[in-house]
Amino acid sequence: MHLRPIVAASLRDALTFWLPVACAGCGALDVELCDGCRGALVPVPVRRPLAPGLSVTSAIAFEGAAARVIRALKEEGRTPLARALAPALRGLLSGMPADALVTTVPSTRAAMRRRGFRPVELILRRAGYRDRRLVRLRRTPRDQRGLDRDARRRNVGGAFVARAVDGRPVVLVDDVVTTGATIREVARVLMEAGATRVLAVTLAHTPRRGGFGGEPEVIDT
Repeated sequence: MHLRPIVAASLRDALTFWLPVACAGCGALDVELCDGCRGALVPVPVRRPLAPGLSVTSAIAFEGAAARVIRALKEEGRTPLARALAPALRGLLSGMPADALVTTVPSTRAAMRRRGFRPVELILRRAGYRDRRLVRLRRTPRDQRGLDRDARRRNVGGAFVARAVDGRPVVLVDDVVTTGATIREVARVLMEAGATRVLAVTLAHTPRRGGFGGEPEVIDT
């Protein structure tokens, strides 16, 4: 049994008990997430092309209160927020093929040690889906923050390996898409592993960052 995640979870629970609760989106006291910031999590799905035959559909924009809520979950360990984020992801996944395998972009070991949990897997579980863990890291890439589009592509090239998929579609889930370099690479290894198709879904997208193959398409819900 790994003790570090257990200790990290215990410390988070203790801090939650002793420190005042503040809204993750705006800082209002005595509430985990206020109604106004909860409204920022209402999905406005957008689809962007990443490569021939591959696009990514995202539920919300990574900006403002929504970005602060996601950061609070990922970097502050405020895991109850996963329940508030889950409906946006669930809405996208509900329209996916019934026979598709659902998997996530894997976290690095360092991120898992630091947080004690996998944010995207937690949100996925709260949305009612199970991560099949079809992909693992072959090597640990550098942190993508601060890298441009080409550097991100080189950074993740050859970093992943996938289990055999046996001729089924795969829904690939991540939390935030920026340039799409990681999703493209993971989708590539899934196709090589036998996926008939890869459908990429993310909770959020960064609306002001480039790197995509075309203009976003807002999807009617």
